[in-house]
Amino acid sequence: MSEKIVQTAGRDSLGEFAPMFAHLNDDVLFGEVWSDQSISVKTRCIVTVVALMASGITDSSLTYHLQNAKVHGVTKDEIAAIITHAAMYVGWPKGWAVFRLAKDVWNEEN
Repeated sequence: MSEKIVQTAGRDSLGEFAPMFAHLNDDVLFGEVWSDQSISVKTRCIVTVVALMASGITDSSLTYHLQNAKVHGVTKDEIAAIITHAAMYVGWPKGWAVFRLAKDVWNEEN
């Protein structure tokens, strides 16, 4: 059994302003959904990167999830193939945007 994921970003950033959102982020999304054993954390990381890419989200949240994917075993070759494959379905410009972030995460020269 994997260790439960503990997240405090919601409470740290929005705890007083939006306590319900912070609770849902930290306790439900990360505490329950991310800790569920039905799929591996590596697979969950890949799904999350593709979902953010498909939504056109290329801010610090995507960078965080790319870093998380790398930490959980997604290799440079795998992320390159994942982004290329997803770009065929979600849009070429989105692929370019995600590659710029992924290259930084996997420490490749721009």
